[in-house]
Amino acid sequence: MRIAILSRKTDLYSTRRLVEAARKRGHTVRVYNPVLFAMGVSANPTLHYGGKPFAGADAVIPRIGASISFYGVAVVRQMEQMGLFCANESQAIARSRDKLRALQVLSRHKIGMPPTAFVRAKSDILPAIERLGGAPVICKVLEGTQGLGVILAETAKVAE
Repeated sequence: MRIAILSRKTDLYSTRRLVEAARKRGHTVRVYNPVLFAMGVSANPTLHYGGKPFAGADAVIPRIGASISFYGVAVVRQMEQMGLFCANESQAIARSRDKLRALQVLSRHKIGMPPTAFVRAKSDILPAIERLGGAPVICKVLEGTQGLGVILAETAKVAE
């Protein structure tokens, strides 16, 4: 089986392990940097990599980092349109990058999660904390990743 792994860094531990596991099982595997793809959007979608037509793969394993979500998801979507099997669908990757949307999907399917509130205006912070049962609370910004923009607020005043 020909496997394409989409990853910006071949030396990441997770990418290396995927390559090793695939080769151990006798698969042909190649790592592609998703931002180096060029897409042809038409009735017959195309992909080029390094200026050459993308040869395709039997399976694609997307490893799309948060810093390239928009373009990486577009590349996966293009591969889906071309009929390639992608282990993680573009829509799932996009949903996982949107914290509010991800929680809404979990909530709709009644998957347990901590009581959560989203607010935009500073004036809505204290009422939201009260609706959740009061402090302490964890405050997170929507765009933060890897712990950036996360605050443990022991009191409502700290959260505000």
